[in-house]
Amino acid sequence: MASDNEPTHEFDPHLIQGQVQHPDQTDPHFGHLITAMVTPFTPDDKIDFDAFEALAVRLVDEGNDSLVVSGTTGETSTLEDHEKESLVRAAKSAVGDRAKVIAGTATNHTDHDLLMAKRAERAGADGQLVVTPYYNKPSQDGVFAHFSAVANAADLPLMIYDIPGRTGIPIATETILKLAEHPHIMSLKDAKNDITATTEVLTKTDLEVYSGDDQNVLAWMAMGAAGVVSVTAHVASPTFRRMIDAVLNYELREARIAHGELGPVIRAMMTRVQGAVSCKQVLSWLGTGMHPGVRLPLVQANELEKQLIIADLREAGWQL
Repeated sequence: MASDNEPTHEFDPHLIQGQVQHPDQTDPHFGHLITAMVTPFTPDDKIDFDAFEALAVRLVDEGNDSLVVSGTTGETSTLEDHEKESLVRAAKSAVGDRAKVIAGTATNHTDHDLLMAKRAERAGADGQLVVTPYYNKPSQDGVFAHFSAVANAADLPLMIYDIPGRTGIPIATETILKLAEHPHIMSLKDAKNDITATTEVLTKTDLEVYSGDDQNVLAWMAMGAAGVVSVTAHVASPTFRRMIDAVLNYELREARIAHGELGPVIRAMMTRVQGAVSCKQVLSWLGTGMHPGVRLPLVQANELEKQLIIADLREAGWQL
């Protein structure tokens, strides 16, 4: 027993009970490499389904295990409900059983989310990605109730998406631990950039954790995370695949090399303009036939922004 002069320590009850897990997410439900797809538009602002399906096939050919449709990079906030459902059907038609299709079903209106979950299930989605309700700033009890309601709405594996930079609030670690007990909530897209919180989720739950920040993939996987939901993988899937496979094979040097090669590409795609804008612009430059148009309030990159993107890609050895 400690004397009055000796320090005392409060221990996490999970540690006392010996419940710390040692994550090794080598066979996650959605795989390791996931691209959050852009939604191509025609010059008259209609969805270009031919370009969308061609992109889906290309991404799977280059090593993607799953695809997110109508997520943030897919400009979900300016898509109509029927367009989102059609995108799920188009993706499933294009890739079949070669990859899973995860539908972005999130809004900041819970009842609307419930309807979108059911529409995604009806369209053949293999899962759904749900972000924290934005703008409303609910309490953590409200966050828990929202995710629980959406998870109950459809028989689909659900990936919760923690990105306080966009939504205005984080999902508290305690809330994530409770949500992890729901049988439909299988994974977490982590864009909070809090290594301590991520470690706690990895060691206290069975959630499959994905980096939501392209630059963090190597670090997150070194801690035991499953992989990444990426934007940059639109134009660099083979390099992401190489890095991920190196981590899974405990080849640290090869993983570091790939991580370094990705650095300027990630900077080009994620720091100069919004991700949907940069992806469409670079895919257009690469001769894919994709129109670089986006829906307002997004606008295409201006000339200065384009030059910054080109400079980053040339640093990576690209010839543009």
